[in-house]
Amino acid sequence: MMQDLIGIISDTHGKFDPRIPGIFKSVSHILHAGDIGDLRVLQQLKRIASVSAVSGNVDEGSVPPGVDEEKTLQLCGLRIFMIHILGNPQHLNRALQQRIEQVQPDVVVFGHSHKPLIERHGKVLYFNPGSAGPKRFSLPRSVGLLRIHQGKPHGELIYL
Repeated sequence: MMQDLIGIISDTHGKFDPRIPGIFKSVSHILHAGDIGDLRVLQQLKRIASVSAVSGNVDEGSVPPGVDEEKTLQLCGLRIFMIHILGNPQHLNRALQQRIEQVQPDVVVFGHSHKPLIERHGKVLYFNPGSAGPKRFSLPRSVGLLRIHQGKPHGELIYL
């Protein structure tokens, strides 16, 4: 059975882990959920697959054109909403809740907390791949894969 595969990465903070090309070798697209830190990270990701990225709070003043604070895209038959700072999907602030209701995404990809999370709330899959950048505190380093099987998204975390 054919399935589509999208690489999900966030909070690289200028670090490009040498394991990423192997992990993302079969992906058709890569989503970077902000705090890129160094544009060379995006260039290295683009050698693997096409990349869509949003900016994070550490990226101020250093983002290329097309990298906005939020992005909505259609990929592999899904509507995907990307934003760096989301917070807890169970307790979204009113503005974000309204924005998500307006966009009606199948998947929300976010970062910032460095805490990997895959949760479904209603019809929406919330996916934070955690941080692929330098290790912080006792939090794991990780990236994610979004598998689309028969039109349905499924998230997977891969620890670095």
